[in-house]
Amino acid sequence: MQIIDGKALGQKIEKNVASQTAELKTQTGRTPGLAVVLVGSDPASQAYVGMKKKACDRAGFYSITHEMPEDISQEAIENTITMMNDNPNIDGILIQLPLPKQIDTTKLLELVAPNKDVDGFHPFNVGRLATGLDGFVPCTPLGVMEMFKEYDIDVKGKNAVVVGASNIVGKPMAALLLNAEATVEVCHIYTDDLKKHTLNADILLVGVGVINLIKEDMVKEGAIVIDIGINRADSGKLVGDVDYDNVAPKTSYITPVPGGVGPMTIAMLLQNTLTAAQIHAKEA
Repeated sequence: MQIIDGKALGQKIEKNVASQTAELKTQTGRTPGLAVVLVGSDPASQAYVGMKKKACDRAGFYSITHEMPEDISQEAIENTITMMNDNPNIDGILIQLPLPKQIDTTKLLELVAPNKDVDGFHPFNVGRLATGLDGFVPCTPLGVMEMFKEYDIDVKGKNAVVVGASNIVGKPMAALLLNAEATVEVCHIYTDDLKKHTLNADILLVGVGVINLIKEDMVKEGAIVIDIGINRADSGKLVGDVDYDNVAPKTSYITPVPGGVGPMTIAMLLQNTLTAAQIHAKEA
């Protein structure tokens, strides 16, 4: 059993981004710029945005966070996004989810310019991913694919089972695996007999936000297990969706929580923003 160290890989990618950023500044005078929209005072969202800000600073990016009150109007957020779309110093726009109930999230995600959509949530980029074309890909599943690359895990022809069908993780994860020629199955809340499906997985990827959903008897010997879930247990400890202590001995590779997929999400956000800046520098 080998533990996939997302923290070390994330740091490696971050250093590479910082180096390319310095090169971009020298050659073109352009500094990659990331703008974040943060609505309300959700502690998890605030902590996550704070981590993104620190990562931007380390990489040499310009970053700005638009903090808005919980009761903000749809129109006010739309005006801010339009302003960022028009700002030539901003290469990437990120809307921190979830948003308050009065806000139409879909409308906002569609308003972000596709060439600044570093989260990969715009239908334009979703469509390009689904058809195997270049575009911005959601950071978490993209980070998982980078892990496979780093650890020389070839997914071609493997049975990959994705548990969770969200637009942010599950669906783009399935699309990336399919594009890499894995045989892909997607399970979700209405899947009958989840164990029957997970036992067939050479690669099992789980991201639903349920503590210990995946037990030892649901994983076949030698499987690769990628735990994308992040939950806070009653003890205050951060845990994933996999019963790590009991499942890990059966696996060939497994990601821990924390220190697995999490750091890769931010690393890929930096990579996507740098890519956007490089494209914009060429167009200037």
